[in-house]
Amino acid sequence: MSISFSHLEGCRGLFLGSPSAARSDGLASENPVLRAERLLTESRRTNSDENAGCAEVHIQSKLKTHRLNQSFVTLATNDSYVKGALVLGSSLQQSGTTRKLTALITPQVSDPMRNTLEKVFDEVILVDILDSGDSAHLALLKRPELGITLTKLHCWELTQFSKCVFMDADTMVLSNIDELFEREELSAAPDPGWPDCFNSGVFVYRPSIETYNQLLQFATEKGSFDGADQGLLNTFFSSWATTDMNKHLPFIYNLSSTSVYSYLPAFKAFGSNTKVVHFLGSTKPWNYTYDSRTKSVEGNISDPKIVHPEFLNMWWDTYTVNILPLLEQQEVDEENTTGVNMAEVTEAVSHMSVSAPSPVLPSISSEERKARWEQGQADYMGVDSFDNIKKKLDSYLQ
Repeated sequence: MSISFSHLEGCRGLFLGSPSAARSDGLASENPVLRAERLLTESRRTNSDENAGCAEVHIQSKLKTHRLNQSFVTLATNDSYVKGALVLGSSLQQSGTTRKLTALITPQVSDPMRNTLEKVFDEVILVDILDSGDSAHLALLKRPELGITLTKLHCWELTQFSKCVFMDADTMVLSNIDELFEREELSAAPDPGWPDCFNSGVFVYRPSIETYNQLLQFATEKGSFDGADQGLLNTFFSSWATTDMNKHLPFIYNLSSTSVYSYLPAFKAFGSNTKVVHFLGSTKPWNYTYDSRTKSVEGNISDPKIVHPEFLNMWWDTYTVNILPLLEQQEVDEENTTGVNMAEVTEAVSHMSVSAPSPVLPSISSEERKARWEQGQADYMGVDSFDNIKKKLDSYLQ
């Protein structure tokens, strides 16, 4: 349909509230987008091309404005979680989202990783760490590192957006989820461990400095029953369980990937509809070993704690194809003066076991060594030297 300038001018009274367009049927305060959609339907029913054209233009204009004011948000507090954030961002891009992507990071994130984030996310914002300091409650979860997850509260400061969907860095999107922006604060899926609580790995919210300040005050005065953000948010938004079922997201928007949190028969029945996978627990996808030759995760993936290994492989496929090239390029830029081919280093590390101890470093465990690699603290002059990694490569090529 071709729409002229004069035609658009004629739409002003229809949508902008001229006296002739005023209504007396109680719809004057109707949501502009819903009103445009209603008028579009009415105009098509009455074969009014003029009204249909006006509605089409108005809908597109309003939707564009709303999309620019909305964002998916995640948080990375160290370089390891940046890997997860990068896969999440890439999966959102692959899903065809029309919303912006925002990553919150703390000072512990290195400059190379921040630079890589900026290639995937529209905005990368540095925030301070908020720590509950509640070691007693965190000990109950055997997850003391969760204290810094209160840093997530900074997401309410993003008032440049009218509405956001927060997603933990250990989630991955399987299909478009832009429809979540139609939900209101605080919308979230039930936690599989205690369904009367919501899981704070994925939730819809409205940024607000007032809410942010209230959350900080609440955290100071009341604390969190688990020492982390989920306990705090569930207590603060305590009406979630009983008041408005429209704020209960289906489980497919936050599907746990492990049997500890999953009901296998239900997964077999409904799992094909999954839209978001959440890698709950202390072991994350980037903690596993991935064989790029077989395109599969190595190790004992028949472990009862891992009932959906296909999700792990999907995560690694995205990481290898979309993220690893970005990281390699960044590392090459950083290491140009050393003569080290970081692509070879990365490939070597990808074939190293993360569970078997290194025979050349008896004084440090494999987990500690892996953690140092993830934090960018590899011993390039010692056991992690290029010569040693080359030997490891040669052993695989024999």
